[in-house]
This record gives sequence, C-alpha cells and structure tokens, in this order.
Amino acid sequence: MPQLIDLSTFGEDEGKLTVFEKILPGDIKRAFYIYGVPYGQERAKHGHFTATNALIIVAGSCRVQVSHSGQEDTYILNSPSQALILHPGDWHIMDQFTPDAVLLVMSNQYYDKNDYFFEKP
Repeated sequence: MPQLIDLSTFGEDEGKLTVFEKILPGDIKRAFYIYGVPYGQERAKHGHFTATNALIIVAGSCRVQVSHSGQEDTYILNSPSQALILHPGDWHIMDQFTPDAVLLVMSNQYYDKNDYFFEKP
C-alpha cells in the first residue's frame, strides 16, 4: 500500500532544508525527474513487481492515483516536504501536472523493463 510521509524539514526565515534518508529499503539506485508535462497528459500507468519508489514534488503540483489489491487512493503532491512511497504491487498514474511541476522519483532498483506491469490490479 502507498504511504504519504512527512520528510524531516528544518529552517524557517533563512530557507528550508528537507532531508531524505532511511525511507527506501536498501540503497537509492536510480533517480530521475519529470517536468514539462502538458496539463491533461497522463504519465506512468504502470506498477513494479520489486521496486520501491519515492515520489517528491520539488515544484508545482500533480495528482497520483494508486491502485493496490482492489483499493484505490488519490494523492495530491504539492509540498517538497512530503514523499509518496510506492511499494511493489502499487499500480499508479500521474496527471494534473501544473506548468511548473517538477516530480523527483527515487528508486531502490535500477531500470529493468521486466519489473514493470501495466494492467491495473
């Protein structure tokens, strides 16, 4: 099941520093970011058999819909101090990106096309 967690964030007037550590099982082996997504465009539409991913919206906002074992949840990512953790088996779709949205994704697995499933559970 997905988890929306608050990341440790420090500072106020001088700016903020948010820490991402000890969130994913194992090491972070892959990181990428998604940006420039036209409004209305859908991304992802897949899940992973073994990878655990953390999604952090660095700027702007987007919506993430997650299905797992027949349960569906919707998350609005709009704060860089939160991470949405997607576990193996979580099928997801991302949409409603604002024009300034930058979505950072970190994974505990390297890219492997065989780790993807595309049918919604």
